Amino acid sequence: MKTLLTPHIAALANQEPAVARQFLPEVRETEIAPEENADPIGDGAFTPVHGIVHRYPDRVLLKPVMTCAAYCRFCFRREMVGDGALTGSEMDAAIGYIAAHPEVREVILTGGDPLVLSARRIGALIKRLAAIPRLDWLRVHTRVPIVDPARITPAMIAALKSRLPVYVAIHCNHAAELTPEVRRACARMADAGIPLLAQTVLLKGVNDGPDTLAALMRALVKNRIKPYYLHHADLAPGTTHFRTSIAEGQALMRALRGRVSGLAQPTYVLDIPGGHGKAPIGPCYLDGDRVVDWRGNTHSYAPSVASAESGC
Repeated sequence: MKTLLTPHIAALANQEPAVARQFLPEVRETEIAPEENADPIGDGAFTPVHGIVHRYPDRVLLKPVMTCAAYCRFCFRREMVGDGALTGSEMDAAIGYIAAHPEVREVILTGGDPLVLSARRIGALIKRLAAIPRLDWLRVHTRVPIVDPARITPAMIAALKSRLPVYVAIHCNHAAELTPEVRRACARMADAGIPLLAQTVLLKGVNDGPDTLAALMRALVKNRIKPYYLHHADLAPGTTHFRTSIAEGQALMRALRGRVSGLAQPTYVLDIPGGHGKAPIGPCYLDGDRVVDWRGNTHSYAPSVASAESGC
């Protein structure tokens, strides 16, 4: 796995251990567990043309570039990042695939990180996608506002504006990442009317405490960023030291439920290995005819309703 940091994230890593742990290499990355593999979520099996992942019927991933502004040590595509951008003919084939499949209603720009591209190239790509009348909205998955907030310029914001709603999903794992520069960059997007979501990876030694996780979710909402997913860490090679157990993650989600507003609740998900997609794995609050509250206490509930509605 390559090492790459922006000046912004390098300076922050010198001050914040939770940030350093995410970006600075360590010897434990050489320890590969038997269950880990280079394509832990099964992108390869759902790649009909280069740059496209079509796992779900109504949406596709489009990966215009496989580089990032900074490389996270736990990345589930860590074996693939750094491979450069799609060529002109590859991009034509990828957009042609989207146009030829009427079931596709949403395109998710990911990578790598699409916002390492220039505003001009992002704007041109979004215009090409917006010309497909069937698409309902676009999503941009990015770490750039966190690791290189200076890239969120007026030109970049203008490039993200479209006839289609464009949602920007920001990868953020710790409240310390929301520096003044990052908050200003996010505010510029929010002020321009771009809806902001947050994706977080549950990481041992970074955000696996209830107070730390609650502080992050509060900070996100305070900055007009809606928590979206809390990802259980994937089985990427050399990342065992980052992974909690699912039971630990469920306990954290139960604790979070009682500590912060519903606005600040992400969905805890597992991307099932082999390309089967994301499954919500948050704690179940129904136990037969009993309801379990966020403290772990149980309370009686109407048995007929509980038995009919519980899917746990």
